[in-house]
Amino acid sequence: MRKILLLVTLLLTFFNLFAFSATADSSYVLPYPSSMPGSSFYKLGLLKEYILKYWYFGDFGQFTYNLKESDRYLVEAKTLFEYKQYLLAYQSLRKSNQYFKNTAPYLLKAKEHGKDIKDKSIILKEAGRKHLQVLNILKSELPSEFTWTPEKDSSQSLEISRLLKASIDLREKYEKVNF
Repeated sequence: MRKILLLVTLLLTFFNLFAFSATADSSYVLPYPSSMPGSSFYKLGLLKEYILKYWYFGDFGQFTYNLKESDRYLVEAKTLFEYKQYLLAYQSLRKSNQYFKNTAPYLLKAKEHGKDIKDKSIILKEAGRKHLQVLNILKSELPSEFTWTPEKDSSQSLEISRLLKASIDLREKYEKVNF
């Protein structure tokens, strides 16, 4: 009995020594990637995006819509960068930036209309922190510049590091804003 108890104690001690805790700077969760460019369902997703733009009305509705789309395009960009689809990823990250840029003005409008925006501003800051985590990982893994050369067209230079810097600066700017 003593041997079993000693063995169990040693095993538990061993596992505790090498256990890693998974901590994140933000409890905000990004969505699972939806259909990607090239998929037959992607155009349906674009149609859905266009319709939802008008479905979400009001200050908080537009805030929610823009934040969801920013999240979706960031995840899309990350996935496309991982598969070295740099042109599509670059375009997706630009869309994510544009949607993220649209979130704060709707919060400020809601505040002007006398609405309590405390919870929404916390969500925006958590989302920004999560976006920063993803963007900093991409920044460390991606080339600073890439020349995209289509088969029958002229080449195009993608300044990935400049876009990533602008993306990071945008999220950091909104993290510092007091709503």
